[in-house]
Amino acid sequence: MRAVLLNEFDGPLTVAEIPTPVPGPGEVLVRVAASGVNPLDTKIRAGRAAHARSRPPAVLGMDLAGVVVEVGPEVTAFGPGDRVYGLTGGVGDLQGSLAEYAAVDARLLAHVPGALSLREAAALPLAAITSWEALVDRARVGAGQRVLVHGGAGGVGQAGVQLARARGAEVFATGSARSLETIRRLGATPIDYTSTPVERYVDEHTDGEGFDVVFDTVGGATLDQSFVAVRTYTGHVVSALGWGTHSLAPLSFRGATYSGVFTLMPMLTGVGREHHGEILREVGDLADNGQLRPVLDSRRFTLDTVADAHAVVEQGAATGKIVVDVDHTLDA
Repeated sequence: MRAVLLNEFDGPLTVAEIPTPVPGPGEVLVRVAASGVNPLDTKIRAGRAAHARSRPPAVLGMDLAGVVVEVGPEVTAFGPGDRVYGLTGGVGDLQGSLAEYAAVDARLLAHVPGALSLREAAALPLAAITSWEALVDRARVGAGQRVLVHGGAGGVGQAGVQLARARGAEVFATGSARSLETIRRLGATPIDYTSTPVERYVDEHTDGEGFDVVFDTVGGATLDQSFVAVRTYTGHVVSALGWGTHSLAPLSFRGATYSGVFTLMPMLTGVGREHHGEILREVGDLADNGQLRPVLDSRRFTLDTVADAHAVVEQGAATGKIVVDVDHTLDA
């Protein structure tokens, strides 16, 4: 099969012929239709993501959507012809989705909802699972709460805004001036972080009380700002990028709480993979109910132009989620 290989960190991506994998116990062989591109994919390629534990030579690509062509022993939930999607590889020793086929742990998969194309489904797994773990598993977002999503127009941010709204919360989201219309279309109140200090938008949107939940998808100084924006006593901050060193004083003085999300853990350890499949089944129901849908960039990329897709993501030039077409005929 054809696959995109990373032979050395920060080196070129090359298309090569490698053996088609054979599904083992608990695995299914998927003919890949599309692979979503995340900022983390570009960091892995550049060697700036030690936590992903990838080692060249490697096939990158974490998000996958495609069609099952073969099932291994002990698999009962899927059969040949099923449309599936999942966060399935590209980290550790797991083959990624930038290849014509991938043998993946069936626990990581769910059926693609009828409302979505395979391209749309490929845009969701990492973003939707991260948002679910943050807003549902950790923060328990519910009706009547005010939720602030930092980076609301990014892949994770988009999913987070829609998920919080589906659970009945009033949602606000930060972004740059060019992303505010996207945030508005998703149903959140947009906040231009480049021109509005955190203290001002806390006063304006919460009467100075702070947000019940703050979801940080940006990291760095934005996480520090999250500690200032959260509600006193009952507020909760959750971050998908809490990798740096931060002062907890602002959070502590509010008596608020914090938790982090490390979405890759089940893939790297093998523990908890069933939950990823469960989340994607719930996300599929939301998609079928019209409550969650990814915004895709209109540009099209293939295995031969993956480097161009990565460049768009690295430059922050995408107007939606970038997806690589691996076999567009499967979406016909």
